[in-house]
Amino acid sequence: MPLHIHDTLRREKRLFEPRDPNRVTLYVCGPTVYDYAHIGNARPPVVFDVLVRLLRRTYGADHVIYARNVTDVDDKINQKAAREGVPIGHITARYEAAYLADMGLLNVSPPDIAPHVTDYIPAIVDQIQAIVDAGCAYAVHDEKEGGHVLFDVSSYPAYGALSGRNLDDMIAGARVEVAPYKKNPHDFVLWKPSKPDEPSWPSPWGQGRPGWHIECSAMIERTLGLPIDIHGGGVDLVFPHHENEIAQGVCAHGHAHDGLAHDEYARYWMHNGFLTVDAEKMSKSIGNVLLLHDLVQAMPGEVVRWALLSAHYRQPLDWNQGLLDQSRKNLDRLYGVLRDADAALADFDPATLDEAEMELAENALGPVLDALEDDLNTPGAIAQLFGLGNALRDLLNDAEADINDVAMARWSLREAAGLLGVLSLTPDVWFEGGDPALKAEVEALLEQRAVARAAKDWPEADRIRDRLNALNVIVMDGPDGATWRMKG
Repeated sequence: MPLHIHDTLRREKRLFEPRDPNRVTLYVCGPTVYDYAHIGNARPPVVFDVLVRLLRRTYGADHVIYARNVTDVDDKINQKAAREGVPIGHITARYEAAYLADMGLLNVSPPDIAPHVTDYIPAIVDQIQAIVDAGCAYAVHDEKEGGHVLFDVSSYPAYGALSGRNLDDMIAGARVEVAPYKKNPHDFVLWKPSKPDEPSWPSPWGQGRPGWHIECSAMIERTLGLPIDIHGGGVDLVFPHHENEIAQGVCAHGHAHDGLAHDEYARYWMHNGFLTVDAEKMSKSIGNVLLLHDLVQAMPGEVVRWALLSAHYRQPLDWNQGLLDQSRKNLDRLYGVLRDADAALADFDPATLDEAEMELAENALGPVLDALEDDLNTPGAIAQLFGLGNALRDLLNDAEADINDVAMARWSLREAAGLLGVLSLTPDVWFEGGDPALKAEVEALLEQRAVARAAKDWPEADRIRDRLNALNVIVMDGPDGATWRMKG
């Protein structure tokens, strides 16, 4: 079936039709690099990585352009740099590197373009000027704070359409203290003065730096061109960030009063749901913020990725130990099938499969593709993945099965798993933990165990055994020494 996705703006599932099938564009809001990402921050890149894999399969890898930005100037970055007494570049470089490393462990493919805000300041200034020239923004000077440029939400009649909010109601219900230089409470900053010792750039309105929302609008226009096909992000960004993005991107080109102005910015909007921890919202105050960096050090990244894909992307996802345990068991099951298939096919030459057989193997992907093309239904795709695994297991258990059928079934399973970004390791690596640090620790413990056993130091051997058990490692002693695998 053709790809259908739920469009947040129109609140319905729509057939996806790119503006140009030879140049499909996707933009997803990326990290603000001031700290390690938490597990909720990992859901958008994993979800949209699956979408990108699907789009590349459909339209060709060379015809899909995926951009994910990096916010490298921000109040939180400035605050952290000030606390540590270092330039902001030290902070952003450290945490961007950690973020990319963690994404790699989740098997998230890197974007085609990763624009950094600080590299696009001239483009941001140009877009702000265009919005001012269109009569949709105004410059003010505050004696205490300096020069600001603010977007005038009343100049854009469709403001609130994405989030389903009425501007008059928002203004009437405003409970926040309004800066005296604002025309109305929901006008938002496009440019603001920098404080002493903060990063700043020249502009027609004085030294300063951009507001948060204008960054994405300018980078999208400069890197992808307008309108883009798909804009993605977490549901928490719908308002105000994405609402403000639309207003800026539309008004910069004089479309403020056009009936279909939204389509001049992005054709489809996709948002993933919230993530909770043990049924509670993540909060520093209650101490339940789970850092992705810690999770991928404690377990294989594929376990985390599988858990993130176990619920439909638009639905809430509750993160708990049971979810992780089940994700590990599911992957163990599929890797177990692959391990047995690899053994059965050890002497098989895949080149012997003819065109008709490869076509049958390709057709076996149909149910997985159908699920993903139905608004990225990853739970449905996972169910079909198990179907492929079960079919392969049945062939392996059939003594009369044709070896070519086994090879085709293995290919189908791996190809389908690739769309979800799982089963990327060899079974041997997986059952050894899929973690180089873990492997090194286990190998060192086995050497110590061998020395202890040779010296008949049974208490030490028992201590090592207990440590290996704690690591979920099974040791198998043989005539050539000990081998090992992970439990499961």
